[in-house]
Amino acid sequence: QLQLVESGGGLVKPGESLSLSCAASGGIFGFYVMGWYRQAPGKQRELVASITSGDNTNYADSVKGRFTISRDNAKTAVYLQMNSLEPEDTAVYYCNLHVILENSVYWGQGTQVTVSS
Repeated sequence: QLQLVESGGGLVKPGESLSLSCAASGGIFGFYVMGWYRQAPGKQRELVASITSGDNTNYADSVKGRFTISRDNAKTAVYLQMNSLEPEDTAVYYCNLHVILENSVYWGQGTQVTVSS
């Protein structure tokens, strides 16, 4: 069973930066999409950013220009660099993997990001 292991997160002040990492425990075959979602208290989980195995990226409007998603194919890992963080970015961030050929979806355990002065 493939697992996603997340790292990063924490408490930062507004305007500061933070990075998240997520690595898959096993190999992935075929086309896939990896991404980051977040869920704030009382709100629905929402897509933050995603990247395909072909390096096509997609960002939520609220993070465009501030967040950057990237991946390491050799490590089957995805990263999220978050700059100019705002209190509204406070949420639990979840790594997501969608293996298209298998139609399988995997989730990480979640990591807390708190932006507060």
